[in-house]
Amino acid sequence: MSCEIQRGLDLVCYFLVDSSSEFALALSDEQFHRLVDHHGPTLYRVAFRMMGNRHDAEDVVQDAFRSVWDSRDRFDAEKGERAWLIAILRRRIVDRWRRKKQPMPLSDHDEITPELEAPAEPDQSLSDEMQSALASLSKDLREAILLVVVGELTHQEAADLLKVPLGTILSRVSRARKKLHHELSTKSSS
Repeated sequence: MSCEIQRGLDLVCYFLVDSSSEFALALSDEQFHRLVDHHGPTLYRVAFRMMGNRHDAEDVVQDAFRSVWDSRDRFDAEKGERAWLIAILRRRIVDRWRRKKQPMPLSDHDEITPELEAPAEPDQSLSDEMQSALASLSKDLREAILLVVVGELTHQEAADLLKVPLGTILSRVSRARKKLHHELSTKSSS
């Protein structure tokens, strides 16, 4: 994770932990910091692919971690951490989409914002091609493939999160992979 993003997440952690309440919580300060360190890069990758640019991805990940902190009393350690975090991230992304009315920009270019070093991001030409290919998918297919491949959720966790049967997720991921393969191979041959 880049220093800029890490500093932003550390700042979120600092402000949230300093304003803690006195009642017993299901998620401790230490556990929260571990979640940020361990799952932050994955949440960023999912947000980047769903939002389409670094700035919005960083903002939505910070919003998600604020929501995690606010809902820490409902944390259930027996359920998957990543599934819980991705569910919160997904809700923050949908909220942002509703406000902006632009769910999938095609590029990561932003003339006003200075370039930030993003974690494990492919070179720009590949990133633009992938964003364009992802934008060609329906919302359902795009969401399924991003949750399973980028978000590293199991198919069952993605099905539970989206409230659809497991078979539906399996077919959506399969169809999305085929369409992405077709889109990317068509572009590379031209």
